Amino acid sequence: MHYDAELFVAIGFAIFLGVLGWAGAHRRLTAAIDSRVNRIASELAEAEQLRAEAEALLASFEKKREETEADAKAIVAQAKLEAELLAREAHERIAELVERRTKQVETKIAMAEAQATADVRAAAADAAVKLAETVLRQGVAGTDFVAAGVEEVKALAHRA
Repeated sequence: MHYDAELFVAIGFAIFLGVLGWAGAHRRLTAAIDSRVNRIASELAEAEQLRAEAEALLASFEKKREETEADAKAIVAQAKLEAELLAREAHERIAELVERRTKQVETKIAMAEAQATADVRAAAADAAVKLAETVLRQGVAGTDFVAAGVEEVKALAHRA
């Protein structure tokens, strides 16, 4: 019989497997695989737990962001209302000030008109007195005294 090298390799491999089986290598191998499976399973569980915590944290941050945005919108709305109120109050104050100043100016104008009227009357009275004095001095003989008096009153009125 002719024995090939392949036969010896097969016999050697069988003996090797037998020695490994007798030494309990298959138990160690399955224990190592089981250990690795358990470690991977615990890592997956831990990853799931971390993922759930991260999602909860993200949800809480989203909720806080929404609350903050709502607060910011409320603050902006309140600020707009206050600005409108202040603008309205300022407009009312300005209107009151303008009205008060207008009344003051109208009062001053009325006083100036009254003063001017009083000055014109005083000037007219002075002119009448001067005219009467002139007439009395010159006598009633001259008829042009009325025209001269009118001219004198006009001159006095234009100066005042």
